[in-house]
Amino acid sequence: MTDLGLDGRVALVTGGTRGLGLAIARRLCAAGCHVHLNYAADDAAAEAAVKSLAGLRGTASAMRADIRSPAAPAEMIGRVAERHGRLDVFVHNTSALRPMAAADADCQGLRDVQSVVVEPLARAVPALAGTMRAGGRVVAVSSVGARRVVPRYMSLGIAKAALESLVRYLAVELAGDGIAVNAVSTSKLDKGAPDEAARALARRTPAGRLTRPEDVADVVALLCTAEAAWIRGQVITADGGLTLHA
Repeated sequence: MTDLGLDGRVALVTGGTRGLGLAIARRLCAAGCHVHLNYAADDAAAEAAVKSLAGLRGTASAMRADIRSPAAPAEMIGRVAERHGRLDVFVHNTSALRPMAAADADCQGLRDVQSVVVEPLARAVPALAGTMRAGGRVVAVSSVGARRVVPRYMSLGIAKAALESLVRYLAVELAGDGIAVNAVSTSKLDKGAPDEAARALARRTPAGRLTRPEDVADVVALLCTAEAAWIRGQVITADGGLTLHA
């Protein structure tokens, strides 16, 4: 495996015990990080996730906290700082979807999605600024639905668009602290049992298949390297070229 120069780094991945979050945690752990996997409630799944990372180059532990709680981001970062004295990588990977059409919006549903997608990163910033050293990395996970219209995806699409805007603002405001802030965006992920819509997307993808969680995790890890230090406030799309089509 390519050495990314991340040995000994301390990372916190929200939503890190399943799906894309676990894939990101695995890639960072394989690169030598100690990774804290945040989760909301399922202790058994968290224990299984940590066990699945055993034997990799780095180490892992689970951290229970409901990211929807206003105090949770700062509390988690504080717990990491107490243990390690610092936090090097913060990956914001929590999401929620309330299917709806823009012409028939459920405003409470919109607020609920924003509270999961946007607010935790905003609330984490004061703690991050006080805990991360120069060379710190913040990576948010976004979606092509932030820029393209996807049927009944409006609530999450708007939230992800706001998240990408927040990334740009933070990239400017945290640059003086030596912290690089970026986002990684992707399209529909391959979850192992594609329906006809997923198969159609795979056929349209120039690279010939749907995006896998590991593809996105690789890009997140690359953004955490020293060589990526001059990438600031960008949204890197990892979708095999799917969104190049009109």
